[in-house]
Formats: sequence, C-alpha cells, structure tokens
Amino acid sequence: MTKILISCAITGSIHTPSMSPYLPITPDEITEHGLGAAEAGASILHLHARNPKTGQPSSREQDFMAFLPRLKQATDAVLNISTGGSAVMTLDDRLAAPKRAEPEMCSLNMGSMNFALYPAAERITEWKHDWEKPFLENSDDLVFKNTPRDMARILFEMGTERGARFEFECYDIGHLYMLKHFVDRGLVQKPLFIQFVFGVLGGMGPDPENLMHMKIIADKLFGESYMFSVLAAGRHQIPLITMAAAMGGHVRVGLEDSLMISRGRLAKTNAEQVFKIRRIVEELGREVATPHQAREMLGLKGSDRTAI
Repeated sequence: MTKILISCAITGSIHTPSMSPYLPITPDEITEHGLGAAEAGASILHLHARNPKTGQPSSREQDFMAFLPRLKQATDAVLNISTGGSAVMTLDDRLAAPKRAEPEMCSLNMGSMNFALYPAAERITEWKHDWEKPFLENSDDLVFKNTPRDMARILFEMGTERGARFEFECYDIGHLYMLKHFVDRGLVQKPLFIQFVFGVLGGMGPDPENLMHMKIIADKLFGESYMFSVLAAGRHQIPLITMAAAMGGHVRVGLEDSLMISRGRLAKTNAEQVFKIRRIVEELGREVATPHQAREMLGLKGSDRTAI
C-alpha cells in the first residue's frame, strides 16, 4: 500500500469550551497542540482560529496570525487552513485569513447543507460562556452555505491566484458530483485529495456501507486521479478511519472531530489521537508519510512560497 497521510484537525469550530477543558482556545494552546500532533506523526495540520478570551470560532486575521507564523517556524508539517470557518460566518469572513496567509493547502466544502449541532446542547449542564448554548441550539435553523458560486470563488482566489491545493470536504454523495463538475470545468487540478466526512447531522451517517459507497462513486468519477481520506465525528472516529486505512485511504483525527481518546475518557491533547491512529495504521502495514512526502504526494507548492 502507499504511504498514509495523517491529518490532525486541532480545534475546529463545532465543539465549545464547556464540552472539554482540553479544547485548545488560545494561540499558545493551538500552537502547543499543533506541534505535539506534528511530532506524533501528523504531516498535515488542519487549522481554525478562536477568540482567545471567549473560545468562539473566529475569522479574524489577528487570531490566525497569532499562531500560524509560530507553527511554520517550529514544524515542517503542512499547514492546511480552513475556508469553511464556521457555518455562521460570511464567505468574506471565512476567506480573510487564508487570503492573507496564502497557505500551501486549504479546505473546501463541496456543498450547502444543514449543519445541525443542537443535540450536543442537551448533554451540557454547566456553561462557561453565554454564547455557547444559543450557538448550538440555533443550529436547528442553520444552513451552511456553500453554493457553486462560492466554491468557484474559493477555487480562484485561493487556488488560481495563490497556488493552494485543496482538501475537498465531501459530506454526501452529491458533493462528489459537484467536485466532478468543477474538474470538468477545468477549475480543479489533479491529484485530488478528497476528505469523506461522516457523522455530522445533515450529512452522511457514519455507516461502513456509506464509506464503501463513497469509494465506489469516487473511483467511478475520478479513477486513479484522486486520494481519499476519512474523518468521522465523535465515537465513530477511530473505527471508521481504521477501515479507511485498511482500504488504502488516508486518515484524519483531532479535537475538531472528536473530544475523546477512548470510551468515556477525554483526550487531553491532539497528539494522543495521532499516536493512537499511528499505532493502528502501522500495525496494518502502512507507513506514515513525512511532511516532505505529503508535499510530493499532494503536489503542494512548498512552505517557502506561503505568506506566513
């Protein structure tokens, strides 16, 4: 089998501070967690920012720039910046920091969808911040907007103009066909790196059958011109990504996707999850790719050509 890429999504925009005391919030915490994940074997760090005082998802350039240069100086891992931000942000807000940083890689959500987080509010009894409960509960009336026009803009402003390659986040079968549409239009360059996303309410359920079907359709649409990776939310994280590794795919872990390291036990660091999946994939006979190898596999422009 080919070398395996381990991505680590450090903090995300879904979980809130009341869910775990270990969720990285401040620039120091995000930097520390990112470096730990890279040292543990993650060749790609998927990055969001947060307001350091409240823990809210942030699109402010200053919140990203408080940790991005530090990570670049201290690790060779690929820095993959989210263009999804949070479902409550405008596209202009979501693109502000990526446009300034000009990263090697950024994420791109391949369709509009319901993004329902409200069930999580029922499991929390004590809130650290006033914004958290309404943020979660109001997601019962939330559509995460990613129209074809939005996607074309991101492809042009981040890809054509700034040379970034993409982690195409596909939450459903239709997102694969939307990606094929952009390939046919000549707006997407190969090789493709497709992230199959399971377990978000509004997208695909975390069923093994769904993973098999996504792989079948991706093979049909893209042949040998793509690589796939898998992320799964919550308790489904390790079982589904282990299946992906056995199928020849790549894997993503991180506190953005799951706050746990095992049943009933919170992960204290992102590195814990990286160590865990690294042990599993190596026992499956896969060799973990270095950042240099990841750049070659993904056709990245190199960290020396970023603005951060």
